Amino acid sequence: MNQANVTFIQGTVVEEVHLTLVELCQACCADETHIQAWVLEGVLEPHGNSPQDWRFSGDSLRRAQLALRLSRDLDINPPGVALALDLLDRITALETRLQHTGNH
Repeated sequence: MNQANVTFIQGTVVEEVHLTLVELCQACCADETHIQAWVLEGVLEPHGNSPQDWRFSGDSLRRAQLALRLSRDLDINPPGVALALDLLDRITALETRLQHTGNH
């Protein structure tokens, strides 16, 4: 008789939270200079006028994690990270468009 393995996963939905600059740095293990550079390049779009007032969405956490991987693993500078993420966003949008038209 086969026994089924059941794994329970517990997590937190981060779409509705707003992280400060310090919290975002801690959550994605990046330093403030990386986050600030990515904000300047348009990779991340915080709410607020200054780094002390910035609030980042859950989507920013995912983007910051991906930006950090691109930066560290591929040694890409901030403008390159911005370009890579823009291209990945465009690919995702095109794939979504193809799925909606039934051509995928």
